[in-house]
Parts: sequence; C-alpha cells; structure tokens
Amino acid sequence: MNIIRDTDALRAYCDAARKHDFVCIDTEFMRESTFFSILCLVQVATVDDEAIIDPLAEGIDLTPLNEMLLDENVTKVLHAARQDMEIFYRICGAVPAPIFDTQIAGMAIGMGDSAGYGALVKARLNINLDKGARFTDWSRRPLSEKQLIYAIADVTHLRDLYPGVVAELEAKGRLGWVMEEMSQHMDESLYTFEPEEAWQRLKLRGHKKPYLAALKAAAAWRERQAIKKDIPRRRVLKDDAIYDLAQQRPRTIEALAKLRGIPRGFEKSSTAAGLVESLGAAIDNANDYAPPAPKVKHMPPSLGPRIEMLKTLLRLRTEVEGIATRLVANARDIEQLAAFGEGADIAALKGWRREIFGQDALDMLRGKIALRLEGEHVVAERLD
Repeated sequence: MNIIRDTDALRAYCDAARKHDFVCIDTEFMRESTFFSILCLVQVATVDDEAIIDPLAEGIDLTPLNEMLLDENVTKVLHAARQDMEIFYRICGAVPAPIFDTQIAGMAIGMGDSAGYGALVKARLNINLDKGARFTDWSRRPLSEKQLIYAIADVTHLRDLYPGVVAELEAKGRLGWVMEEMSQHMDESLYTFEPEEAWQRLKLRGHKKPYLAALKAAAAWRERQAIKKDIPRRRVLKDDAIYDLAQQRPRTIEALAKLRGIPRGFEKSSTAAGLVESLGAAIDNANDYAPPAPKVKHMPPSLGPRIEMLKTLLRLRTEVEGIATRLVANARDIEQLAAFGEGADIAALKGWRREIFGQDALDMLRGKIALRLEGEHVVAERLD
C-alpha cells in the first residue's frame, strides 16, 4: 500500500493525478476535543493508482495536495462532501472545485434520502464494507494494516462506482440536477467561522432588539474564545448559557454569576469581564448592532390536512421518478407550500423540482388533483 509521508512523494503523486479527469478523495479526522478538525489522513485514488497521504508526518508540506484540490481541470469525487470541504477550505484557503458528491448523486438515482456510502457500494458493486475500523483514533501512529485497508476502501470503491453513477444520471437526464445541487457547496460562507455570524447557528427565542443584540454578542464572544483556544463551543459555554445571557443581559460580574446557565465559578475566570463588557456594548448599541428580526409569516389555521396530502403527493411523485424526497422538498417546503401556495419562496416551485412535484402540488391545492385509494395503494388522479 502506498503511504505518502514526505513532500517529494506527495508532489509526484499529485502531479500524476492531475493528468486524469477525476480523482476520488476522502479524509479521516478527529474533532472531539478541538474547534477545528484535525486532519489525520487523506485517501486519494485515480483510475490506475491509489495512496494514503499522512498529513501528520513530520516535515510534510501539503502544497501539492492543495494545488490538486484547486485544479479546475480535475473533478474531485467525494461522498457526503460537506465536512471534507470544510477541512480542505481551511488548508487551501479557497473552495476546491469542481466537485462531485456521490451522496447527492445517489439521492437522484433512487438510493433514498441519506444515500449512505455502504448502501451505495452494496447496490452498485455488490460489496459489503467492513466497518470494523470505523471508530479508530486516526491521530495515533502507527496505524494497523486493517485500519489502512479500511481507509483506502473509501476511495477505491468510490472510483469504481463513479463512472456508472454519472452514466445513469446522464441517461436519466439528471446530471444537471446534481450539478445544480453541488454548486451550493461552492459558497465560502459554509466553511468560514465569522464570530459576528455565529448567532445564526442558534434558534431565536425572541425578536426585540436588546435580546437579538445580546444573543449576537454572546455567540460572537463564545466563537472567538473557541477559535482562540481551539476547543469545542460547548466547552466555552453551552447553548443554554447563551440563551440565558440574551434573556437576562447581565451588566455586572455579580449578575452574570446568578444566571442558571452559567457554570459555577465562571465569573471568576479571566474571560468573564470581557463577556460582560461585550454584552454591555451590544445592548447600548442595540439599534445598530442587533441583526434584523426574522420576518414572521402568520400561518393560516388548519394546515394539517393540506400538509399531509402534500407529503403523500411528494412520496408518490418521487417514487415514480426514483428520486429521494429530500432532494425535491423538505418539511419546511411542504409547510410553506401548504400555507402560501404559489407565493411560497421555495426551491420546490422552481426548475426541475417544479416539473416533478411543484406544479402538481399547486394543482392539488387548487382542487385539480385528488388522492384516492386503488386497492391497497394511494394514487393521485387529475380531475377534469
């Protein structure tokens, strides 16, 4: 097995890999005790070669890997790419492109809403993956032969199934759908950690400016601390503490110490004063600092039956098309569609999704399509 532990070997492999149309890539990482993922392995495979790159090897420079990731002439094939893309963005400083995510592709060819890698390999290659090394501590060295075999299988099987998946998508006229979905991975904001935007990870429990300003300030303070110390957010303050800070808006260390969500003794820490100061500044400048309150659309009453009918229609249409329901519409889409019809600003009413489901959903809401039983099956029938 080719284990790359030095820069010269990495340069040779990546230069050869860049001569191909695509390269399959996967990573193994650890994140249990850090804010940023610790990249432990990078598995790569081309049509005629495969290797495991050890980014923890002493003295190795990952520049050749970064250049390959950013080479627009080489498609990077991954499965469930989001976490890998975040890691690559951090080491490259840019979003790798172009990419092909076989999880999204699997959803478009009838592999279900999750389209797990094991299920895809079983369905397309009739191979059962060995999960024995799944919970390995990938940061430890040396890794066993069994662990390395497990790791490399994530790209060798990917290499074997990728051409067939692309061919099936092209035959069904769905390759464009998948590429449209993957274009969303190109948004840099998905992979950055801007403290002033950290509040967006939280569910809002209030809409007044002082609350929003305090929530934003508390979340930003926690994000900065977590990044600085490279520890998980929860080890700085848990979400419940952030909500308490936004609701109570303490102005002093003494008031901070009385909050239920604040860990005992936190007020004595060297950072507590900075948190109180950040909160005070945000509250005093709430009109300018607070994020805009979300626009609340009041839902019409008795949406339940309409929602259930739309869910049934979605399942019927996606079963006929052989495509995952989640790729067409999610629960929020269905709720918005039931409430606002054509006025709903959702993906399900645009492009190919409208052709598969959206237009029929609107017609159902207008009484032009009915559901009925045919034996033991529910069918959708267009009314004259």
